[in-house]
Amino acid sequence: MTTMLSRRDLFGVLAALGLTPSLAVREAEALAASTRLGTAKPFSFTRLIAAARERASLPYGPESPRAADTLEAIDYDRHWQIRFKPDHTVQAAGGKAPLRFFHLGRFFKLPVGIHLVDGDKARQVLYSPDYFDIPKDNPATSLPDDIGFAGFRVMLPDADRDWLAFLGAAYFRSSGALDQYGLSARALCIDVAMPTPEEFPRFTNFYFGASKTSLFTIYADLEGPRISGAVRWDVNRDGDGKPVVMDMAVRFYPRADIARLGIGTLTSMFWYDETNRQSAADWRPEIHDSDGLAIWSGSGERLWRPLNNPRTVVTSTFVDRDVKGFGLCQRDRNFDNYQDDGVFYDRRPTVWVEPTAPWSTGAVQLVEIPTDDEIHDNIVAYWLPDKPAVAGAEIAFDYRLTWGADEPHVPAVGRVVATRLGIGGVPGQSRPAGVVKYVIDFDGGELGHYGQQDGVEAVVSASAGTVSGVYALPVVGTSRWRAVFDFASDGASDPVDMRLYLKAKDKTLTETWLYQHHDETFVWPIK
Repeated sequence: MTTMLSRRDLFGVLAALGLTPSLAVREAEALAASTRLGTAKPFSFTRLIAAARERASLPYGPESPRAADTLEAIDYDRHWQIRFKPDHTVQAAGGKAPLRFFHLGRFFKLPVGIHLVDGDKARQVLYSPDYFDIPKDNPATSLPDDIGFAGFRVMLPDADRDWLAFLGAAYFRSSGALDQYGLSARALCIDVAMPTPEEFPRFTNFYFGASKTSLFTIYADLEGPRISGAVRWDVNRDGDGKPVVMDMAVRFYPRADIARLGIGTLTSMFWYDETNRQSAADWRPEIHDSDGLAIWSGSGERLWRPLNNPRTVVTSTFVDRDVKGFGLCQRDRNFDNYQDDGVFYDRRPTVWVEPTAPWSTGAVQLVEIPTDDEIHDNIVAYWLPDKPAVAGAEIAFDYRLTWGADEPHVPAVGRVVATRLGIGGVPGQSRPAGVVKYVIDFDGGELGHYGQQDGVEAVVSASAGTVSGVYALPVVGTSRWRAVFDFASDGASDPVDMRLYLKAKDKTLTETWLYQHHDETFVWPIK
């Protein structure tokens, strides 16, 4: 049984488009005719949670894609030949969430259900190939007429561009305040960088509803071999140049024990920047979606950890209690440092994870994976709760995701704006073999009020090796301060954890710079 858009829904669409019935009757009728809906079924987030708990009590039933051979033939190029028809845009949540869908293909073989919520009922948007322009020689023309959608994107009211997209596993992205897609968020991650293979649960159904407290609300079912779940996003976008804010509620139910379950997961790409430029093969000065991990600890300390592209997988753990927030950030906004006018790395969003209820004890974990190209996501950050994820447990977290140009809570102290490495020693003198000079620039807070005579000093420590030649000075003509030190590895401890901050007497002036020194990061050029 199918249901067409109701007259009330139809005029809701018109209102959202800023049109009157007399001006747009034909367009509206075409829109209504193009959206076939399934039978109305009871809906609430409470029902989704109960269903997830029930599924977790049952054995996992692996999913097999229909028409798998045909989908396999829809490779990257053929997939993007398939275009959604703009006049088939589906107006969800009273027109506040104009939806366009992604087609299935080689990399997205399992369909997701798309449902429209009206009060306490939900109806599924039924797939039809009529939603898409499909070239006659494309394998998609031979797919079943009810094969389903791969995902969706939310368009701006003028339908000129999208700003939120869900496609693949439990991933989703927003173009954020600077209107440029970059890193991705995930509802969760399972066994990242463990000896066993990583598991990728996936969203199986999405539900779109109106909201009194946000622009609209998205709900989702989540399913994987060892876990079931329900997720809710209350989504807000206030306009161009403003952050996209998503208040999330996640409820997960393991059907088997999970060694490492990450909450508030962010996935990004870091190939190289000014820190490891020597090892880069590309002509562009820097290539990365994010340049560092920022943490606001439960004690109030602000931490900045520049990202690495190590030669082996490295997992760093930052133990905390009731962390105030963390995020993968793109602080360098200078186009000249990227020189890429195609993908605009200078505009990639900073994404901040902020608990809206205490998270108790656990750790922020950062996983860095080697990469030799910009096409690979090699950075993962998430919260790892102390409480184990065991079969039969409920894992419940509430938090806010902010996709902005900067962290939503800029600290009152100076922040790291650059980390550079070079040969150690003194110019004009014989350079000590193997010694690396670190130069860290800070800006912001009260730093601009301090001069060379005010006793600003750099406090440096390293877990191994030898630190020497430490000093700090203001950068002439700017409000920045620069900390400099030499480091000599002991050759046995790799990597080496470092810490540095600036202070004046007993007053801390900056966030804490954390770094992980790898002997191969800087190739010492002098033999």
